[in-house]
Amino acid sequence: MHHPLEAIPPDKRPRVFLPLLIATLLLFSLFRFIGPNQPYNIVDFELAGSVIKADTIVNAWTTMDRIHAGLSLGIDYLFMPLYSTTIGLACVWAASVLASRRRGWRTIGLLFAWGLWLAALFDAIENLGLIAILFGSNVEPWPQVSATCATLKFGLIVSGLIYVVIGVVIRLINRSNPQPASA
Repeated sequence: MHHPLEAIPPDKRPRVFLPLLIATLLLFSLFRFIGPNQPYNIVDFELAGSVIKADTIVNAWTTMDRIHAGLSLGIDYLFMPLYSTTIGLACVWAASVLASRRRGWRTIGLLFAWGLWLAALFDAIENLGLIAILFGSNVEPWPQVSATCATLKFGLIVSGLIYVVIGVVIRLINRSNPQPASA
């Protein structure tokens, strides 16, 4: 199995990853300021899962909150390729570290890297449903589709991040316990 991000040479990955990470974190922090926060935030809206709960959330928001929610959903389309590629590249990088332990770890990492791009697709579908709801089409199946896609998206993101953390820990352990050179 291969992933397109493997085409980035290992010695060039830090130069590609660092700007991606900075841009991802900056855009992620922007969401704290543009999305509605009280009494419900955008994640509450993503996970509503029913017409009644989605109505409750939208009706609790002021007009300005709804505008902020729409802006947040629009900016999220810029965020999708950014976070998915950043975490995907981290998975590819971690796969190269973990492959020294067992070959299966490499395959798992590449699957997670592909999974991150799938998470972005789920995010896009989720947002379509949420935008439809904001525009007054709060009917089935939009809340259910959005909640299902959000759950799958979050699951893939968290799984990828856990894999990356494992790769970082193994890398740190390898650095602190260098293998003796073979004679």
